[in-house]
Amino acid sequence: MLTINSYEEFAAHLGEELGASEWLTVDQDRINMFADATLDHQWIHVDVERAKAESAYHSTIAHGYLTMSLIPHLWNQIIDVHNIDMQVNYGMDKMRFGQPVITGSRVRLVTKLHNIADLRGICKAEIEFKMEIEGQRKPALSGIASFLYYFKK
Repeated sequence: MLTINSYEEFAAHLGEELGASEWLTVDQDRINMFADATLDHQWIHVDVERAKAESAYHSTIAHGYLTMSLIPHLWNQIIDVHNIDMQVNYGMDKMRFGQPVITGSRVRLVTKLHNIADLRGICKAEIEFKMEIEGQRKPALSGIASFLYYFKK
């Protein structure tokens, strides 16, 4: 895990791969809980029997937004930022869903520091990411996630 204590330490990694998270299994229970939380109960995600019979994947698949929502958790396995008052998820750019995550698959986050800026004392870190699916060439999700870090003065 990469440890960061200041804007300058963070900026020193510009253009570098920052690391990869652990693999995380996306199981049916997680998908069902996400469906309940978001009120998105489309059968392709939650109806196991129908998906086996009617889906091109012969299985349920994770919601794309479930896959995206795992980014902060997996990001925190890659980097440990100290000396901050707060961290804020700021935005997503160029995000693309590459392929579905079939239930039972394992995913991990791979990251690179794409850009970093000092916005009047607030660190804006733009992280290029890929959400890889174990055993697959094409990622489930890719893009640039932006985080704001409020380093202590």
